[in-house]
Amino acid sequence: MGKLVLTTFVTLDGVYQAPGGPSEDTTGGFEQGGWSVPYGDEDFGRFVTEVFERVGAFLLGRRTYDIFASYWPKMTDPADPVASKLNGLPKYVASSTLTAPDWAHTTVIDGDLAKEVTALKERTDGELQVHGSGALARSLLALDLVDTVHLLTFPVVLGAGRRLFAEGSLPTAFRHTGGRITAAGVSIQSYDLAGRPEYGSYELPETV
Repeated sequence: MGKLVLTTFVTLDGVYQAPGGPSEDTTGGFEQGGWSVPYGDEDFGRFVTEVFERVGAFLLGRRTYDIFASYWPKMTDPADPVASKLNGLPKYVASSTLTAPDWAHTTVIDGDLAKEVTALKERTDGELQVHGSGALARSLLALDLVDTVHLLTFPVVLGAGRRLFAEGSLPTAFRHTGGRITAAGVSIQSYDLAGRPEYGSYELPETV
């Protein structure tokens, strides 16, 4: 059974919206798209390559799928570790509106998300990877379907935009499994989900 692995970019204030360009997602009047681009150095590229070496299939939200589908099919170098995987491996899109995808190896899933994704994990050899797809990622986290999170935190505060862990998120504990800091200052941390949080207290015990 494959693991569901979420790789997501966030700002210091938790915003995931439109990391890759000004027109990527302007929902809510968001005008600060492209905030991750200045930090894309060799360290960042090396990590991305490592992630893509472990992929067996992709699970994407509709918006991220459309962005990827407009770009990656044009990248035809077989030596490109990202393009070769995105173009050649199965891609599953969670959408109720996409009906005729023209990017090769694409399947639309529009049924019960928990049931569909559990079945995908069971039949995927390698990691079932979610990249970006913020709304889908939040749904998967709420359903306890994510096994591993690669959280890339960029040294910038935007003060606006959609947050990955918004008010009402499912309380979840994580186990840290590794991390690094890129030369440009991006904190790349990996976590496995570890169930519900535990709680304690630093209050001094009452004295009799």
